[in-house]
Amino acid sequence: MGGASGREDEAPQHVVKLSPFYIARFAVRNREYGIYLRQTSTQPSPFWSDPKFNNPDQPVVAVSWFDAAAYCAWLSRVSNELYRLPTEAEREYACRGGTSTFYPWGDSAERDCGEYGRRWEEGGPELVGGPPNSFGLFNMADNVHEWCSDWYGKDYYSQSTHRDPQGPPSGVRRASRGGSWRHQVKVTRSSARSSIDPSFRYSDYGFRLARSVRNS
Repeated sequence: MGGASGREDEAPQHVVKLSPFYIARFAVRNREYGIYLRQTSTQPSPFWSDPKFNNPDQPVVAVSWFDAAAYCAWLSRVSNELYRLPTEAEREYACRGGTSTFYPWGDSAERDCGEYGRRWEEGGPELVGGPPNSFGLFNMADNVHEWCSDWYGKDYYSQSTHRDPQGPPSGVRRASRGGSWRHQVKVTRSSARSSIDPSFRYSDYGFRLARSVRNS
């Protein structure tokens, strides 16, 4: 986990052991989030009616960390499964797909220009999908930033546990992972970290579900 040649908050690079977990193949889409809105009478996100963001198969955006956590809690109640946001460690492991390269597909971002071509002129995220990584997961390094469960700590890696790290016990910003259409970049490195205030609702922030594997 982490990177020896990335930004300061990606160091030190270190080995992490994770308990088995499930993670969704796609970010939560407007299609799924709409069911939640209807069943809970929750107010929609600020861009819900904007045609650049409301295709049923686009990732839902402009959801705060609290919104994402509330969705996980609702889905857990109605499904009898314990859904949650992934930790930073789980999200990086899933993004890498078994690789140790800068990106899920290799060390060069140039490969992205073909398979991972974007439609930047549209001013919004693409429909979920595209080429999957080697774990069969989609958009792990592009499209929208995705919330993680952890508080963000710039120096957390220097004191992190090596088994199922959960992030600092408190903080000001929540961690997020993945690339973003809004920044006009096609990819984000597997180890790159980002974070914002958990109450913010940005048009390039969404989330993906995770679930621990139950002991039999």
